[in-house]
Amino acid sequence: MASSILPCILLITALFGLASSDVNQDKAECKNHLMGLAPCLSFVDGEAKTPTVDCCGGLKQVLGKSKKCLCVVIRDKDDSSAGLKINATLAAALPYACRAKVNMTDCISLLHLAPNSQEAKLFEGYQKLTERHPIMATTTPSTTGADGD
Repeated sequence: MASSILPCILLITALFGLASSDVNQDKAECKNHLMGLAPCLSFVDGEAKTPTVDCCGGLKQVLGKSKKCLCVVIRDKDDSSAGLKINATLAAALPYACRAKVNMTDCISLLHLAPNSQEAKLFEGYQKLTERHPIMATTTPSTTGADGD
């Protein structure tokens, strides 16, 4: 439990780094919701092949409160102040792996991105990737967080 709290605290701290007011506002809005994603860190950093049941439960809770928060984590994937390694492709695939309905292109409007911006194109690409790879939609969450194969 304590080992999963520290990375989440680091993630929350990173989300409060220096940035534009919209970005800071997004981070502030998601601050309290991100603890639910702590069990997902081993999946989004590539250590686990499947998300855990706790991860999927936390993700669904976060999505129920604010879909924008998953978008914020993906957008801020390169924020090195957290000391976390987040694979944006895996983070974008997380809803599909957990069987949670999310359209990644919704992040464009949720984050107020310019439709033709590089960030908007990335979210469009994440959506296309998950649509082309139905395996992401049928992945079964692991009770241990690691694939024993």
